Amino acid sequence: MDLCITIKGVSFLLQTGLGILGNLLVLLAYAHIACSDGRVQPVDKILCHLAFANLLLLLTRCVPQTMTVFGLKDLLNDSGCKAVIYAYRIARALSVCITSMLSVFQSIIIAPASSRWVGLKVRVSQLLFPSFAALWLINMAVCIAAPFFSIAPRNGTVPEFTLNLGFCHVDFRDSLSYIINGVAVSGRDFIFVGLMVCSSGYILLLLHRHGKQVRQIRSPDQHSSRNAAETRAAKTVVTLVTLYVVFFGIDNIIWIYMLTVAQVPPVIADMRVFFSSCYASLSPFLMITSNKKIKNKLSCAAANPEQMSLNTEDSTRI
Repeated sequence: MDLCITIKGVSFLLQTGLGILGNLLVLLAYAHIACSDGRVQPVDKILCHLAFANLLLLLTRCVPQTMTVFGLKDLLNDSGCKAVIYAYRIARALSVCITSMLSVFQSIIIAPASSRWVGLKVRVSQLLFPSFAALWLINMAVCIAAPFFSIAPRNGTVPEFTLNLGFCHVDFRDSLSYIINGVAVSGRDFIFVGLMVCSSGYILLLLHRHGKQVRQIRSPDQHSSRNAAETRAAKTVVTLVTLYVVFFGIDNIIWIYMLTVAQVPPVIADMRVFFSSCYASLSPFLMITSNKKIKNKLSCAAANPEQMSLNTEDSTRI
């Protein structure tokens, strides 16, 4: 096997395997928390939903991509391609939407209890499930065009204005459809990325102001104990957003290049798949290392599996 193909295959295999394992661990930890504690904090519900979206993304994009890199042919027929591409588009959209939702939720939670925030602070937890349902329905409607352009690979050359995914082709027929699809997807993503960046900036600003006020009226020890949870939560959210923005930037630089050419070189398409999936693979490990609840459950399972049914001490939201 060619060295370049081997490196590419191993890279996709590691990314896919570790990403699926990490997201499954997060989901299993939250499932056990829900069963043993009987209650899951709102921010944990968002993180759980994010892990599910990222898991779906890896299963529908990276798994078939990895199999194709290692030489497996004819994985899917036309109907299979339509279903997989549709599910992938929804999962990718949910990943950015839920990350944005997480940053907005955290900014509302730590915002000052002024008159304009009190009502929203009280209701925000009640709006979680309607928000989840709305995001699913909206993205299912927005991504509905993807199956119409998805087909199984045909023998021969790849037509112009076709995204060659290896295991499937997305044939846009003409340059107008190709560009409109690219602009629509990028435009939606930029809106949610802009929202999460603004929310994260607001979180950092609030914590900075609050930290200065507390240091003026309390001792450092009191300040540390009182604000450790909020600081840890904010750092986790901001780090998740930063991680997404970095890979989103790389992904869209490659995507903009792809919109300027009629036929995309396979190596460029593979690079975009790899970088666009890095967030889904790395984010669960950030959740595990920064979330005491998940860490305690996994540590308990690794150290003494038969004790997993015992209650663990209360910990912070993130």
